[in-house]
Amino acid sequence: MHRAIELALEWPYTHPNPRVGAVIAGASGDVVGEGWHGGPGTDHAEVVALRQAGEAARGSTAFVTLEPCSFHGRTPPCVDALIAAGVSIVVIGTTDPDSNVAGEGVRRLEDAGIEVITGVAEQAARQLDPAYFHHRETGMPLVTVKWAMTLDGSVAADDGTSQWITAEAAREDVHELRSGVDAVVVGAGTLRADDPRLDVRIDGFGGVQPRPVIVAGEGDLPVHAKVWERDPVVVATRDLNPPSGEVLVVDEANGWPDPRETCRRLADLGMLHLLLEGGPSLAGAWWRAGVINNGMVYIGAKVGGGTGRSPLAGLFAAIEDASEVEFEAVRIVGDDVVIAFRKCH
Repeated sequence: MHRAIELALEWPYTHPNPRVGAVIAGASGDVVGEGWHGGPGTDHAEVVALRQAGEAARGSTAFVTLEPCSFHGRTPPCVDALIAAGVSIVVIGTTDPDSNVAGEGVRRLEDAGIEVITGVAEQAARQLDPAYFHHRETGMPLVTVKWAMTLDGSVAADDGTSQWITAEAAREDVHELRSGVDAVVVGAGTLRADDPRLDVRIDGFGGVQPRPVIVAGEGDLPVHAKVWERDPVVVATRDLNPPSGEVLVVDEANGWPDPRETCRRLADLGMLHLLLEGGPSLAGAWWRAGVINNGMVYIGAKVGGGTGRSPLAGLFAAIEDASEVEFEAVRIVGDDVVIAFRKCH
């Protein structure tokens, strides 16, 4: 199962499908087939591994990180392939919360006389793709907020300047962070102030670039921004005609496109993991709406020494209003510190 988990990460850009790895162990115990899912429209991990195994799959044991699918989507059901191949035992890391599967894959395998073992290295199998499980269990994408701030808690000076709070190594770390998400989200204010591309710029990067998402307010969008070269999604409360990309019109909530509806609509487009990069007004609105799940805080080796701009705009009136979080990791990156946290529910 641990080998199947390793295989699932060979191509992690599978959303809205899950990341899955599979290993076929022949009747003698030797590995005769391996596979991973290569994304929507491609063969699933089980099918790839069975094809490699060929006739050696008969009487074999299949190790799969996720319950095999039992419905016909872009590809036929994996349970049918396992049954047809004559597999004797299927060992599953974790069952699939998708309503199209949700135990049906296990039932169909057992009805065909195949022994099924579930829950093997289950936590590790779920950690392969937290965004997939979060979406299938809640209907919402996983949202990670990211900000950089001074040691005394300002993301920008009072005049709005913020480049650069962190050093080069921390900025490179942000590109690594972007490389693992489906979309990078900013507000129109950030677009006007920083003109970001919202892409991954890592030497040799061969993965899938995250899709830029611009959450528009009442102001005009800059027509010559670099992001228009990247087919962005623009979320607004009214119909717009940006230079490129597509527009999602959602209801208004407290002066912003409703965060919950925005997240659901982006998930419908296959973006199951969103990286929210700011600025403070948008981040504050999404925090208060309860759509943020975890975060990455980059603390630069600088002290502002006064009142600047905080990461989350809005009033913090009483300590009872604070949300509990769990620190997951603290790292030194170059001259700076990075704290990863998870919001407790």
